[in-house]
Amino acid sequence: MSQGMSVTNLRLKYPGDDAPLIFQGVSLSIEPGEKVLLLGPSGCGKSTLLQVLSGIVPDMIELPLKADDIRRPSRWGYVFQDPDTQFCMPYIDEEIAFVLENQEVPRAEMPARIRYYLDLVGLQLPDPHTLISTLSQGMKQRLAIASVLALEPEVLFLDEPTALLDEEGTKQVWDTIRRISGDKTLVIVEHKISGMLDLLDRLILLTPEGRVLADGPPLTMFEAHKAQMREYGIWYPGVWTDYAEERELKGLAGEEKVGVNPRENGEKGRAGEQELLCEPIMTFRDFNGLRGGQIKTSVDNFSVYPGDWITVVGANGAGKSSLLLAIMQLIPTRGSCVIAGAKGNKVEQLAEQVGFVFQNPEFQFVTNSVEDELTYGLPEGQPKQGQWAAAERLLREYDLLALRERHPFQLSMGQKRRLSVATAMVREPQILLLDEPTFGLDARGTMRMLEQLERLRASGNVIVMVTHDHEIVQRWATRVWTVDGGRVAEAAPAGKLGADGAQPAEAAPAGSALLYTATGGEPLPCK
Repeated sequence: MSQGMSVTNLRLKYPGDDAPLIFQGVSLSIEPGEKVLLLGPSGCGKSTLLQVLSGIVPDMIELPLKADDIRRPSRWGYVFQDPDTQFCMPYIDEEIAFVLENQEVPRAEMPARIRYYLDLVGLQLPDPHTLISTLSQGMKQRLAIASVLALEPEVLFLDEPTALLDEEGTKQVWDTIRRISGDKTLVIVEHKISGMLDLLDRLILLTPEGRVLADGPPLTMFEAHKAQMREYGIWYPGVWTDYAEERELKGLAGEEKVGVNPRENGEKGRAGEQELLCEPIMTFRDFNGLRGGQIKTSVDNFSVYPGDWITVVGANGAGKSSLLLAIMQLIPTRGSCVIAGAKGNKVEQLAEQVGFVFQNPEFQFVTNSVEDELTYGLPEGQPKQGQWAAAERLLREYDLLALRERHPFQLSMGQKRRLSVATAMVREPQILLLDEPTFGLDARGTMRMLEQLERLRASGNVIVMVTHDHEIVQRWATRVWTVDGGRVAEAAPAGKLGADGAQPAEAAPAGSALLYTATGGEPLPCK
């Protein structure tokens, strides 16, 4: 039988005299076999609480902590957001064998045990001695779960295990967890809740300050505390519909309307549509991105125009991230990708016109404070004074003002993501390349970011965004690119993709730009 756990009057803070308390007297208990979701806005301490309950804090990560009592399980496993950070070995079978070896399992028993755990999570592979790097993100996360199951845990801590996955990968992971959870205790942190609510017994709702606001059955909680969830910017069923209605009401009241697809509402697709803009800002001609000498992404003859918001969709491993890396010349390329205004195709030359956001925000951080990240690389002096003012504005707009002195690695995942996007915007580039910029964000952070991007797009900037979120594709994009096996194709207009993101029979012609009149909202091809 799974083990229970509890914490009484927990107080915790990050190091530093000016660091605020994360928890101020939190108390909760979880009984054996319960399936519990910790739900709250970004930065409220959900992942930290998970680490306290498991013992990672303070046993492995030393943080100032006090509590009247903490009762932890002795046999537990922890699954992180990014499976690549969890692996110790290069090959699938070696990863599980590493765990078994530490469990003192005899070598002769290992092959059968490895097959058993892989079958348990639905990874039926012809040869388990396969490089982990060749797996999709969904397969990697199932492997991470298999390696944790090899510990024979009674408690599983799941820290946003589907954050980096597409819809199919997300479904696979939750199906796996349903299949293996049985009488195990599950303690889950997750923003993408729609695919796992039936799994839960309880929902513990945290305030932005890290206090426990309410605790109860999920459906009851969503009914009783929807107003607070909406106020805190927490994801809940129906949040997109409520957001659209709120924006519509503000639009009727005469406020700026953003976040509504111009195809559906007849709004301007670009700034200054009194005169249609037909000069491309980026052109592709037989452009390929390579890794290990192999073509990982391929664009034939496309043109991108001021005011395009292009969402890039496709399955995990299709080549979406490779496309952005190739445009930024961060991987070897062949063919032509010409960016207007760039003085060459070196990374440092492109950086004047192109802002880039990695899928993992930590890859971007090079300084010791949030404020320094935003101002790093900005030129001194009057000519670029506006960019320094922009840095201050972005601190406010991305809710980072109170964190300006905090080390970037001390931020929550949602805060790191907001910072990474802000750093790409501070130079006011013509083009923004964003790789899953909303993963790990709560609803408020997501909507705020999308509104900011829409303002940039409306002023003529180009957004190229990799995303698995079909709500974003349908509500915000002006163009959609699908990536399948590395090849990029123009898909149907935004809002007309299938539920799986697949391209329907009638697709927009490759390389066409879709422009809008000031009043009609009908797309016009700009040759």
